Amino acid sequence: MPGGDFLSIAGWYFLPNIASGYLQQILYSIFIRAGDPKPQPGSPRYIRDRKRAHIFVILAYLLYTIYEADYQIRQTSDFYQALGVPHDVDEKALQSKFRRLTVQYHPDKATGPDKSQVEAVYVHLKLARDTLIDPAKRFAYDRFGFDSLQWRSCTTIRDFIFTGMQQTTGYYVASGSVLVLLGVLGYLQTGTFWRYLVMASLYVVEMHLMTRPTFPAVLTKVLNPLLSMTGWHPPLLPFQFLTLLRKISVTFFIALAQLGPLLLGAQAGQSGDGVSSQQLDRLDAVSKAADQEVSRMMGLEMSPYTTDPASMRELRSGLREWLVQNTIRNDPEVSRAVQGVLDRRRQGVEPAG
Repeated sequence: MPGGDFLSIAGWYFLPNIASGYLQQILYSIFIRAGDPKPQPGSPRYIRDRKRAHIFVILAYLLYTIYEADYQIRQTSDFYQALGVPHDVDEKALQSKFRRLTVQYHPDKATGPDKSQVEAVYVHLKLARDTLIDPAKRFAYDRFGFDSLQWRSCTTIRDFIFTGMQQTTGYYVASGSVLVLLGVLGYLQTGTFWRYLVMASLYVVEMHLMTRPTFPAVLTKVLNPLLSMTGWHPPLLPFQFLTLLRKISVTFFIALAQLGPLLLGAQAGQSGDGVSSQQLDRLDAVSKAADQEVSRMMGLEMSPYTTDPASMRELRSGLREWLVQNTIRNDPEVSRAVQGVLDRRRQGVEPAG
């Protein structure tokens, strides 16, 4: 996995939380007037606002990662763009275009400090011409990209298809194993069925594309005409289309794993006072543990009296007297009667003074 892709995926596990906190504070500073109290951490409104900010940040970061994946594809110019020819170019037009570019970039005509750069451009253009002019290599490049250039032992279309199927199957087996492992460890629980369904669908689509002699209809009849009409994006080759689908599926399901608890928590699992059933279960477990701890501590405190009957009787007598006195003192009727007696005594004493 390239370093940029690894950082982008790793960013899912800390950037949304950090950005949500900053976004919440910024929104409070904008929409809450100076001097008015802001919602305190832990309050219902603070939690609700934090959840909304978190959802917004996750969606925004999902769109950014899709844009980033597409930007990386556009930055890596393909052989057709380098030569300036369409995807359906024939051999005659390809050779003619290469000869015109040779006049401009041939190393023998380059001088000065830019000679090394011109030589590099010429080598790249020659590699592009040699790849696209060979039917087997062109077939493999369109479907597997630059990786196919490393398959030195492949000479026929059949060889390239067999090697490509091995590479693709290995990728999906490894990816599926990672998903299963993450599921066993308790991660990515949301949308498990759809995750495996999409992965299996992508695998079938790739197997179909690598064995078809033509480009898929979704590219030739829908996506590429739309991109050519808008002019903001060059047409996609099959391997670029598949690379984009892979990256979108990975980032989408990471986003879904983070959005799931937030969206489901807002609809289900919430009691009327805003406390989830999981929180109530944890509170019940804590209270039971506290009761057990209190019973244990009481047993330790009472242990010296269990072997001394006289001390136990004295303790029981003292507790009984304390309970009676405490009950009498706390009884409202007794309190009012005592207060009345005291008031009458004060009134009887005051005149004598």
